[in-house]
Amino acid sequence: MRPLAAIHPASVVDAPGDYVMGVMQIDERPGPDPEARRLHRMESSIEGLNARIARLSIALGVSLKTENELDHIMGQLQAQAETHAFQTTPDRRLTAQQTELRGLLVLRYGLEQRFVEQVGVTATRHILFEAEEHLVLAGFEPGADGIDLHRLFTES
Repeated sequence: MRPLAAIHPASVVDAPGDYVMGVMQIDERPGPDPEARRLHRMESSIEGLNARIARLSIALGVSLKTENELDHIMGQLQAQAETHAFQTTPDRRLTAQQTELRGLLVLRYGLEQRFVEQVGVTATRHILFEAEEHLVLAGFEPGADGIDLHRLFTES
């Protein structure tokens, strides 16, 4: 990923490794710039985390589309994890997946906060939109990971 200053408007793909996201062309290959490599690592981290969250929500049959659904899931998962100390193997697997989903959602929130503190809101916004674009290209629906980026960045 190029540093934010190197992002430029484009309507066509110019080179291998470049793709069009909306009207912005972004080179995914980090250059020798340490800050570009750092931003690329941040994007890769959040992308992997979001993909795992989306996969778990699909496997568990839960929706992460709205804040109310997220709040319900977080409360529900907390209650289920606390009430099932000794379980059979299928129940144990389900509880482990639910606990993992809850933990990853909390981890992602902390990671997003840290990104804002380290690189600012604009760079964090760019990282999150890039990660979502990659998930969509991988076949996930926008927001499958529980983040409505358009609402998040237009309401704040």
